[in-house]
Amino acid sequence: MAEDDLESLPGVGPATADKLTDTGYDSYQSIAVASPGELSNKADIGSSTASDIINAARDAADVGGFETGSMVLERRQQIGKLSWQIDEVDELLGGGLETQSITEVYGEFGAGKSQITHQLAVNVQLPPELGGLGGGCIFIDSEDTFRPERIDDMVRGLEDEALEATLEDRDMEGSIDDEETMKALVDDFLDKIHVAKAFNSNHQILLAEKAKELAGEHEDTEWPVRLLCVDSLTAHFRAEYVGRGELAERQQKLNKHLHDLMRIGDLFNTGILVTNQVASNPDSYFGDPTQPIGGNILGHTSTFRIYLRKSKGDKRIVRLVDAPNLADGEAIMRVQDAGLKPE
Repeated sequence: MAEDDLESLPGVGPATADKLTDTGYDSYQSIAVASPGELSNKADIGSSTASDIINAARDAADVGGFETGSMVLERRQQIGKLSWQIDEVDELLGGGLETQSITEVYGEFGAGKSQITHQLAVNVQLPPELGGLGGGCIFIDSEDTFRPERIDDMVRGLEDEALEATLEDRDMEGSIDDEETMKALVDDFLDKIHVAKAFNSNHQILLAEKAKELAGEHEDTEWPVRLLCVDSLTAHFRAEYVGRGELAERQQKLNKHLHDLMRIGDLFNTGILVTNQVASNPDSYFGDPTQPIGGNILGHTSTFRIYLRKSKGDKRIVRLVDAPNLADGEAIMRVQDAGLKPE
């Protein structure tokens, strides 16, 4: 990302510019979308000064004003669609997982939520002509679910056409029938997945801030970050904030965390994929009693909500529960050793 001259903003001298840069506010746009309180605390400046800096940054970055519907349509042309490599699911989602949006996948244990995060961490690295986004992935792991061996399985499970095109795209020599070539390719995929384990909810929130810095560092490289996975979003919050007395604080922190993630999506054209745990509603006498954790805060912030549930054998039902521009519906996929596959 091209550097902006922060010292041109009112009230920003060399020392303040250094503080802003050190805390991740290294561009007009990143400052423009910050709140005065947030900027004041992190950069150690007065709230009035922070407001002036933000307003000037909004003018410089040309954000915060009105625009016509046709301008919005033109801007949305930049949004990428990450293919699941399953036609039925891609059709359900209007082409795949959308960048600049939060996609939430919830379901009971063993439904395959972590399998989706692993598969899309592979798919995002495919060339755009094959449904990928030609970018890397950040993986925030709160439940110790990330397994490099699973990435190995899924890379090897790609279609031959995708493997051959990927070798060519990465200027790698060799044949997909050669074990040494495949091992090198798997290692290359793993090198482009940045993994961090979150030990508690505060650490998870901090990792989202670090993810923003990492995405900024890679934005102008050959492999920009195009996918951020959080598996799972709610596990630590659910364990640490127990009972109704702590519900309000939990929801406030979860809300801030979600908006930090959304900011990464907006700034770097990144898809945000979060998994969510569920609970059973004992008051439900009819229908499925399974309900996602996180309440209305998560329901309103997620752009796309997907309910994943088990079926016979390795079959999984992918149900689109909520989307701003798509009809509800269902698709079927299989979770196999080679990854997610069509029915």
